[in-house]
Amino acid sequence: MPILSIRHVTRYRYRTPVALGEHRMMLRPRESYDQRILSCDLTITPTPERMRSVHDVFGNCVSIAGFTGRTEELIFDSRVRLDHTPLPAFADVEGEVEVYTGAMPFDYSPEDLPDLEQSMQRHYPDPEGLIDAWARRFVKPVGKTSLQTLLSDMTQAIYAEFKYNSRLARGIQDPLETLTLHSGTCRDYAILMMEAARSLGLAARFVSGYIYSPMVGAGLSRASAGHTHAWVRVYLPACGWVEFDPTNGIVGNADLVRVAIARDPRQAVPLHGSWSGQAADYLGMEVEVDVRDEGELDVQPMPFRAIGAEG
Repeated sequence: MPILSIRHVTRYRYRTPVALGEHRMMLRPRESYDQRILSCDLTITPTPERMRSVHDVFGNCVSIAGFTGRTEELIFDSRVRLDHTPLPAFADVEGEVEVYTGAMPFDYSPEDLPDLEQSMQRHYPDPEGLIDAWARRFVKPVGKTSLQTLLSDMTQAIYAEFKYNSRLARGIQDPLETLTLHSGTCRDYAILMMEAARSLGLAARFVSGYIYSPMVGAGLSRASAGHTHAWVRVYLPACGWVEFDPTNGIVGNADLVRVAIARDPRQAVPLHGSWSGQAADYLGMEVEVDVRDEGELDVQPMPFRAIGAEG
């Protein structure tokens, strides 16, 4: 993959000058063997009085800005250049990946299990076992099931059978609702697949980041292009953490740029903060994400689009 250029701009507008509280940002991609930051710049207007960065419990980079004074507009402009060199999922694994035998929980090693248990716990009720039953459709009724096949088929089933919808409201749709409606956002799909994987005893985590959508023709692009994106990673002992994007049917991390990893999406919000003023002062938020291969031809600067929430 060539060098990726990522620009993520968020603008808040207020009717009258308001006082700004602390704002926390998760905008810096996580560096690893498959993605390396070449440059990373963040411009905030108005300029914060104080700024610091910390690593959270998952090792995500969190920047924290504090402000003084009042303003009618708050802008975060993040620009990143990234060397992105993903490898195909399961490329270095001979034969089938671990097999699922129906045992609960999945047979993780005693050394790994204490660190994975929190990521194996279900977060949403499923009183009638509907998510359990849906997950079991990918398990062979007799014999062993390759986890590589099971998780790949689950990813492709959501991609093929569900309808992607952009939703302006904050928060996550209950996975039972996503399953019933057969529609949702990338966040909703990620949560449904996480709950399905966890119902089979697997450790799963939420990933927030960006997706690169190659210029493949007019009107053709990956879902979530132009926004922050979300997908899933599942722990398989022979492979480590493997990524699955049910929104776009991607197995592995091709075209996916990791920024934050967490057990729950509330732990991986790209940007949030507080302000003081009258409720009517808030005029809304505009956000745009532009991810491109630096070798692509220049196009017009990205416009701002109003949406309801980050991530």
